[in-house]
Amino acid sequence: MPCSDLVTDSFLATHTQPLEEVSAGLERQPTGADGLADGWYGEETLDRYGPGQAAAVMTAIRGAAQRCASYSDVLPLDGPATHNTVSAKDPGVPADEGLVLRITVIASDDAQPWVTERAFVREGDVLLTVDKLIEQAPVVGVEAVLPAAVTAYRAGSGR
Repeated sequence: MPCSDLVTDSFLATHTQPLEEVSAGLERQPTGADGLADGWYGEETLDRYGPGQAAAVMTAIRGAAQRCASYSDVLPLDGPATHNTVSAKDPGVPADEGLVLRITVIASDDAQPWVTERAFVREGDVLLTVDKLIEQAPVVGVEAVLPAAVTAYRAGSGR
């Protein structure tokens, strides 16, 4: 997996083919006095893989995050050069395994960083992904919505 694929919307589908996939858009309306504080949007995706494949996908994601802790790139369509950093941490939800990636992209023509947070939770052969795109350091990170997403998945799947 190339480092640049970590910041694309469909990076998992580019490198793995789940047996089934369902996704839903997420949006949180701004509640701050400035109209921007803690407003965000993202996506929740459930992918079901064949036996053992979801664990292999998590291994590949962890490997890419470690290898791509800091890298340079160019935005699509002859965009500016960027400096990107990737950090990883545990999502803090009980599951077979989980990971939260925080990907910060700073373009050479803009000092304002773009930050994407991606949370991954694997239960058996199902991978739950919650993505959040933000402009500045988040008031509330993806970890705030992840427990509810996991609970909803478990309720719907009978787990």
